[in-house]
Amino acid sequence: MSGGAGIFFRPIGIVRSEHVLPDETPIQPIFARGCKGSVHIFPEFEEGLQDIEGFSHIYLICHLHQAEAARMLLRPFMQDSVRGVFATRSPRRPNPIGLSIVELVSREGNVLNINNTDLLDGTPLLDIKPYSSRFDCLETSRNGWMDEVDEVTASDRGRRGYRKP
Repeated sequence: MSGGAGIFFRPIGIVRSEHVLPDETPIQPIFARGCKGSVHIFPEFEEGLQDIEGFSHIYLICHLHQAEAARMLLRPFMQDSVRGVFATRSPRRPNPIGLSIVELVSREGNVLNINNTDLLDGTPLLDIKPYSSRFDCLETSRNGWMDEVDEVTASDRGRRGYRKP
């Protein structure tokens, strides 16, 4: 596809969480341990949740509705060096799409109760996919510049301004 043609997505639901300020929201689910939330699926999509309860974790694919304007070069949260946006997980992307792996605690009709959420309250949900260790658990040999960041720095910066209530 080239030129001015667009791609349009329709949200299937909305994420509810304790996170209301971007600067006080953990940057990844691993830094959001214990952060409870819920996913409210719109009624016309509820049938698609059939059998989701069998999975311990799910991918939430979201529109990062409060992301700042895209930048091709930026400083990632965990490091002070300038990096290309596609070598980061920054929300400041040409298409502000977020990918979050959360723990699925339970389902109550069209509501999924989740844990370890790093998404802002009111985030539009575009899709859900089940996490499967059979397909998704890969042993990596390279993690790029992220290998340069020690665990203490990653944890401190990853939690950003988040303080458990």
